[in-house]
Formats: sequence, structure tokens, C-alpha cells
Amino acid sequence: MSVHREAWRLAWPLILSNLSVPLLGIVDTAVVGHLPEPHYLGAVAIGALVLNVLYFVFGFLRMGTTGLTAQAFGRADGDELRAGLGRGLLIALLIAGALLLAGPGVVAATLALFEPSARIALELESYLVVRLLGAPAALANLVLLGWLLGMQNARGPMVLLIATNGVNIVLDLLFVLGFGWGVRGVAAATVCAEYGGLALGLALVARRLRPLAGAWSWQTIGARAAFGRLLAVNRDIMLRSLSLEAAFLTFTALSSRQGEIVLAANAVLLNFLTFAAFGLDGFAHAAEAMIGRQVGAGSRAGFRAATRANLGFALVLALVMALLFLLGGRAAIHLMTGLETVRAAALAFLPYAIALPPVAVFAFLFDGVFIGATRTAPMRNGMVLALAVFLLVAWALQGPLGNHGLWLAMLAFMAARGLWLGLVYLHIERGAGFVAALGGSVPARR
Repeated sequence: MSVHREAWRLAWPLILSNLSVPLLGIVDTAVVGHLPEPHYLGAVAIGALVLNVLYFVFGFLRMGTTGLTAQAFGRADGDELRAGLGRGLLIALLIAGALLLAGPGVVAATLALFEPSARIALELESYLVVRLLGAPAALANLVLLGWLLGMQNARGPMVLLIATNGVNIVLDLLFVLGFGWGVRGVAAATVCAEYGGLALGLALVARRLRPLAGAWSWQTIGARAAFGRLLAVNRDIMLRSLSLEAAFLTFTALSSRQGEIVLAANAVLLNFLTFAAFGLDGFAHAAEAMIGRQVGAGSRAGFRAATRANLGFALVLALVMALLFLLGGRAAIHLMTGLETVRAAALAFLPYAIALPPVAVFAFLFDGVFIGATRTAPMRNGMVLALAVFLLVAWALQGPLGNHGLWLAMLAFMAARGLWLGLVYLHIERGAGFVAALGGSVPARR
């Protein structure tokens, strides 16, 4: 199979499965939006945001598992494929246990941070208490998704994500509109879907494990060096995720300081970036799997070919998205909001949303490359550097240029990420850095 065909084979199911994510959010909003009082919608909006941010921070469970699994796959190391899965699930369950114990603290911190009204607070607490019961399944599913992708299997994650979100949508309608459970019903639907997804994910993983050579071994799972490497990779990815969240939270805070209209307009335009991410992430995830396999096999030529194939596809997709935003941006804005003042403000800053995909594509794609190579320290350093660039540009330009300065800071943030990772990638591809990407365990081959 050619490298381009392989990249497409891995990417298209991931792009398709990503489409189910915003659909779930739309259904959640529509279902709760038909309840008789607006405070229900406010409670779900805040609760979902808190849980999404929390699980995003623990996204290293998927990303770290993908890179390390793909490398073991490239080495045809059946023992390590099993052990890596066991380590990831063990860490996921430990984190989930800590979250369950810290549940009252999570609720208290959320109420203190958002200061909701009494009615929203009551429903919000109910939502969080129920949703946190799903933490073991939600975090374990991240590991299963990462392991399946590391095994060069994109259809498994597609089936898992679409099935989980589909069950969530059906149970949303049943629990809220059918049983009248309100906000608790929305939370319960998600928890049930998470555990259903866990059962399906375990079945998919078991199916892939059966034909593999190797055996389970607690000694291999608990190997100090392997656990140390996993924890180092996960630490770097978590710090990278926290820096990313800091940038977007700061963007939202600085938008809010410019008034309700600018805040609403920027929120509308960020949906363009979210949409672009669904597509570009498909090739970034394909790169994770392919790069990890080539690194595990010690192939410099394969490493280079996999990167270039996925980058080529991602660049084409980014340009197509920019063209779609240019031609359909006005219609999309009108679809997302009926407020004329917000529409006018969003249209004024639409050129920045059009520029985002071509500027951000390098950051997305190289994230996938470095996750596959488990070179997570450069990812961490690059994100911290990009956050500093964002804050500096926003501080320098928002005063004289207003919201234009804030959007220029966002473009600078994306560009700085891509530039840093691109430079480090060239060092890895051309020099001794490629051997370092392998942890010195496998001799590089041309």
C-alpha cells in the first residue's frame, strides 16, 4: 500500500467520526432548550464545559497511548502492545478514582468560579454529580481509542465514537423528553453511553489482541523504565494541553472585556476553527499512527514519507476549508445567529477565520507527528512559547487595534506553534535527532 493511500485509509474514518461530536452538542442543546425554563440550559452549558475541559486535560491518555502503541506495533512487540494497554488503563482508573473522591471539590470549585444563580446552581450540582460517575469509563475510553489507533486501526475508533455518541443522543431524547428527568437525564444519558462505549471498546480491543503474538505479564506492565517513559510522555502532553487551554480561555476573557457583541461575534467565529479542527485532526491522528509505526521500525525514510503524505493532504484540506469559509462564511454566520449586531461584528472579523486553516495546519499536523514519535518535550516547549507569543501580541496590539489585535494574536499563536515544531522536525529528519526520537533503542535505517 502506498503511503498516500495509507494516510487516507486512516484519516477518513477519523474525520467522519469527528462529525458526531458537534452533533451530540447540538442535540444536547436542543433537548434542554425545549425544557420550560432557561436555567436548565445554563446548567448543562456550564457543566458540560467544565467536564470537557477536565477530560481535555487528561487527553494525554489517548495521545500518549497512540504514540507508544504505534511504536510497539512497528517493532512487532506483542508483549509491549499488551503491557502498554494495561499501563494506560491502570493510570486511567487511578485518575478516575481521584476524580470520584474529589467530586465535591469539583462541584464547589465550579460554583465558586461561575457564581450561577440559585436555580442554575441546583441543577448544575446535580449534573456534575451524575456525570462524574462516568469518569472511569470516559477516561478508559481515551486509552482504548489511542490503542486502536496505534494499532493502525481507524475504523475501530470510528465505530466506537459514532456508536457512543449515537447512544447518547437516543438516551437524551428518552430520558429528558420521554421520562422527564430534565438535567439529570442529560447527564445520565452521557454516563450510560460512556459505559456502553467502554463495553464496545473492550470488545474491539479483544478482537485485535486475539491474533497477536505475545502474552500478558504483570512484570512487563509494571516495568519501571516503561512506566517512567509513559509518565514523562503524559506529563509533557498535559502541560501542553494546559497551555492550549490557557490561550483559549484568555482569548475568551479578552473578548468579554470588549463587550457582549464582540464576545458573541468571536464565539461564533471560533466555530470555524472548531470545524477546521475536525478535518485537520483526521490527518494529524493518521500521522500519529503512521509515524509511531515508522519510529518503532527505525525507518527514517518511512518517517519522512509518512510526514509528507499527511502534510500534503492536510494542506489541501486547509486550503479547501479556507475557500469554503470565504464563499459560505456569511451564510454560516447568519445561520448561527439572528442578531444583526452580532452578525455585523462577525462579518467584520471573518477574514481572520478564513486565514486560520492555512495558518494552523502546520500546528495540527506536526502535533500528530510528535505524538507518534513520542517527542513530547518539544510539543510542550513549543506550546509554552506560542502562549507567550499570544500574550505578547495581544498585549501589544489589542489596545491600538481592538479586536483586530486579538485575532492577530490568535493567528500568531497558531503560526508560532507550527513554526517551532517544523524547525524541530527538520532537525529530527536530517540529523541525529531521529535516533533520539527512538529513545536510542533502535538503530535508524535509511
